[in-house]
Amino acid sequence: MKRVTGIGGVFFKAKDPKALGAWYRTHLGIDIAEWGGAVFRWADDAGGAGKTAWQLFKDDTSHFAPSTASFMINYRVDNLDALLATLREEGCDVDAKVDESEYGKFGWVMDPEGNRIELWQPPRAG
Repeated sequence: MKRVTGIGGVFFKAKDPKALGAWYRTHLGIDIAEWGGAVFRWADDAGGAGKTAWQLFKDDTSHFAPSTASFMINYRVDNLDALLATLREEGCDVDAKVDESEYGKFGWVMDPEGNRIELWQPPRAG
């Protein structure tokens, strides 16, 4: 089973997301959308379209909990359910919650240093 296929997103906390977003817009040219982030579009080796999200969260967000880290990485996966089952079998700290929406399926696991990792199975095209 293929596990991680790429980075789906990078999310981090900010004391003032709007001000920090403005800094990134001004100095790095990142086009920050109203929802507080940006989407970088790219093509894979086979020419398929892909995207990576970048987003700022208010520093008091619970979205990264139980991690206290200031960031969270979202990794793309091909088969979320199979990967979560494998991670559980391997003794990893896997969140029981799985979210599914028009954006795909999301699951979470904690690494040994307490960083929350988001796993994302994008919706199937078509």
